[in-house]
Amino acid sequence: MQELDLLHTFLEVHRAGSITAAAARLGISQPSVSDRIARLEAELGTALFTRSVRGVTPTPAGDALAARVAAPVDRLREVWTVPDTGPVETVRVGGASDVVAARVVPALAPLTTRGVSLEFCLGLAQDLLDRLAGGGLDVVVSSVRTPIRGIRYRGLVDEEFVLVGAPSLAGTIDPHRLAAHPAEALRHLPLVAYDADLSIVRRYWRSQFGHRPANAVAMTVPDLRAVLAAVIAGAGISALPRYLAEPAIGAGTVELLHRSAEAPINTLHLAIRAAAPPTAATTRVIDALVERARDWDVF
Repeated sequence: MQELDLLHTFLEVHRAGSITAAAARLGISQPSVSDRIARLEAELGTALFTRSVRGVTPTPAGDALAARVAAPVDRLREVWTVPDTGPVETVRVGGASDVVAARVVPALAPLTTRGVSLEFCLGLAQDLLDRLAGGGLDVVVSSVRTPIRGIRYRGLVDEEFVLVGAPSLAGTIDPHRLAAHPAEALRHLPLVAYDADLSIVRRYWRSQFGHRPANAVAMTVPDLRAVLAAVIAGAGISALPRYLAEPAIGAGTVELLHRSAEAPINTLHLAIRAAAPPTAATTRVIDALVERARDWDVF
């Protein structure tokens, strides 16, 4: 399937004459398209396109490859994308509500035309991992990697976290004090937290300031999209994944409150049971998540 994806991507670029246009047709990022072309060129040992500001032009080797593979690849894609009329297998996927909505559902939605039914379970990472270990789930996308007998993990993507607040709160911070004693400069601002343990905010404070936050907690809500909404509304400040906060930062509805030479990173993991090999449908889910995760750190 991976080789078919590489050839399909190559054909889209060849037909469109543009990495950007091919990315739009395929529903993936431009860097992902470029990466696939580079991987195919490396496998074949020859350049397939020449790049310019106006797009890409096939090399003679690129034209020859397109002529050779276009018809069979198109036929294979037709077979692969025809809705499956056979038995449908359900894959039970667990994750945090915000991650599932923003990342997992878009990555897995195409599988519903390929004989895979998806059933999502939303909740906190530890509860979902326990359910996975007990056989109640097939795959969990988790922000923690808890050692649990019978579960194995694979890293998906590293997320950078940023500390943000509404402009009205950012304006109350003394910049000189922030530079010298950041935790103290932020001490008067209330927090919006994901959970009662302040798991994300606590990790930010410890990695950047060396201790837990002493700030009052204004709100706790177990959905990072709701955390962002509360921050925009001025309820408090919070640490959020950059991919989620970036649109609000660009729009000016929140501001970066603290900058670090080494930003805090958290890894999203893919967790599955280790006792038995995954089913064919579960393997498709795993492959789709791994493939799409290559684009998740692109803003």
